[in-house]
Amino acid sequence: MGPSAAETGRTAESQQARQQAAGRSGAAGSADGDRVELSSTLGQLSQAIAAYGSQRAQRVQSLATEYQAGRYRPNSAATSRALIADARSAESR
Repeated sequence: MGPSAAETGRTAESQQARQQAAGRSGAAGSADGDRVELSSTLGQLSQAIAAYGSQRAQRVQSLATEYQAGRYRPNSAATSRALIADARSAESR
């Protein structure tokens, strides 16, 4: 048995609604629809991540050089405070 007339009508209506929604969301300059543009925000985020990675790599290299030269003197009190602060912030997430 095939679908009933009511089911066929509902299927056609839902397909039409999906097509209309797709048309609204795909319209770049639509005056009646909302528009979200993430490309510039994502570009800025990408640059920030790259800069952080570069700074971190430089810091690690600097610490490695100090360690190899025998000049690395870690601050155990600061390290323990940072570990505890990190653990506390993880609990609140």
